[in-house]
Amino acid sequence: MAQYKVAYFVGSLASNSINRLLAKALVRLAPPELVLSEIPIRDLPLYSADYDADYPPVARAFKQAIADADAVLFVTPEYNRSIPGGLKNAIDWASRPWGTNSFARKPSGVIGTSPGAIGTAVAQQSLRGVLCFCNSPLMNTVEAYIQFKPGLIGADGEVTDDGTRQFLQNYMTEFHAFIVRVLTVLPRSGS
Repeated sequence: MAQYKVAYFVGSLASNSINRLLAKALVRLAPPELVLSEIPIRDLPLYSADYDADYPPVARAFKQAIADADAVLFVTPEYNRSIPGGLKNAIDWASRPWGTNSFARKPSGVIGTSPGAIGTAVAQQSLRGVLCFCNSPLMNTVEAYIQFKPGLIGADGEVTDDGTRQFLQNYMTEFHAFIVRVLTVLPRSGS
């Protein structure tokens, strides 16, 4: 059984983020072929081209963590009809300097939760535009806009609603199949 390393980003910096709960649920529900690990974004300074000649150690480690992954998953809230600034900052670090874009040819998925009825649909659309520019092959279906209600996901990542659990498990199964398809056509260097 081939295993794939999936790095995931939680777009919220909040310690009590509902998107962090969603990420825990996705880790629990992922097929055994996917090994998920978070790449934290909290400690990255604000990106500036002034760093391009010499990235700080935290940014070098960040880019290396993405390079070590077979695929990436973005679990993000919606702030002001877009993605959080911290997540955009992380993407800017990963995609610079010119010619060293960490997301190029790396399969990606986007998901998020919000108390609002449309989940994180607008933020996800914004993020898809950014990732498209970064040349990251995107899983376009299954789309997942999760409306969060108190108690939907426990602190341990257990999903309490059967329908939501099945939907999220299917999402991760589809993400696995997407990763396999992309990496069959675009194998990683040295593979």
